[in-house]
Amino acid sequence: MADQKKSTQNQDISPSGGKDHSRIISIARTGPCLDTAQLNQLEQCFRKWATDSPRADVRFSRCRILITFLLIRYTGAKLKEVLAVNPFTDIDVQNHAVTYGSSGPETGVKPRTVHLSEALGTEIQELIHGPGFKEKAGRLTDLDPGFVRRKFYERAAACGFDKELGGPEAIRRARAIELMQGNLPLPVVQQILGHMSASLTSSYVTFSETDIQAVAKRFMEKESGRRTSARNTFFCKVTNIVNADIQSLIEMITLDGHSIITVITNDSVKRLGLVTDKWVIAEVKAPQVMLQSGDVSCACSVENRFKGIVTRITRGKINTECIVTVSDSLQICAVISSAGSWISGLKQGDPVRALFTAVSVVLHLN
Repeated sequence: MADQKKSTQNQDISPSGGKDHSRIISIARTGPCLDTAQLNQLEQCFRKWATDSPRADVRFSRCRILITFLLIRYTGAKLKEVLAVNPFTDIDVQNHAVTYGSSGPETGVKPRTVHLSEALGTEIQELIHGPGFKEKAGRLTDLDPGFVRRKFYERAAACGFDKELGGPEAIRRARAIELMQGNLPLPVVQQILGHMSASLTSSYVTFSETDIQAVAKRFMEKESGRRTSARNTFFCKVTNIVNADIQSLIEMITLDGHSIITVITNDSVKRLGLVTDKWVIAEVKAPQVMLQSGDVSCACSVENRFKGIVTRITRGKINTECIVTVSDSLQICAVISSAGSWISGLKQGDPVRALFTAVSVVLHLN
């Protein structure tokens, strides 16, 4: 796995893998930034920190910082734009969008609306309608920008990153790169970030405002779906490729930091265009997942091992389906034979390990 102290984002971005040179965005002067996996790790750190206090007033204060982080992380807004947001008038909970510039101090700036994923919009709605939020915070404006930056730096340091990479401006920059790597058209990225330059968008005049909003909304929903993996489906980044005569070993990491290994043919590596830092979908069929008690040490040669908790069991005469929850965003389904005393005694809440071999993992592109 790459050193977390180093950013893995390229400084010259070609959203289509280098084939469409007309859309390469050079950011050589902007410096390093976090990649998608690191941003996700930082997000999880913020979420845990926001609720990790016995005092209600502290949790409330941290909740506002969390909302600020989420808006910068997913909309790429400037810190001053986010701090000017009135959560009750500028966030459209029905259409899952946030409007910047409608109530801020700047004049002469046209307000812009940025779509949120339905999941994020719903989460923010629940946060701002929590106990005491409306009475204590009509806006986020009473948050001191310097205080916010310090908290961002602290969370980045807690993740093992250079603190500067966790600053609001660095996260905004990382989001811009992430959007371009997501193959969004340039004018859509500019609209999201508030950079509507006529010179930069002249070659994209066929995009109407409605077109741009529709594309942005679709991307946000698609991206959100990746962050909560379907059972036995993992959105991964390739971290290493070991080539051999016939087959290659592919090492990957999921968004929440789990390692997955697969072995595929060299022809498949070429056909998929696999290189380090490329994002892929890894899947494994439920009957190929093995279970082992989590109470004992794992003494086996299986490459992929996930420790979790049994959250659901469906017993059949021949097979039993078990759902193992590894993390908030990752569940693994195993279909195993109902025969055997250990399986018959397995119950909800038991710790287990879900195991599957490298050769059982299938890769495909999104």
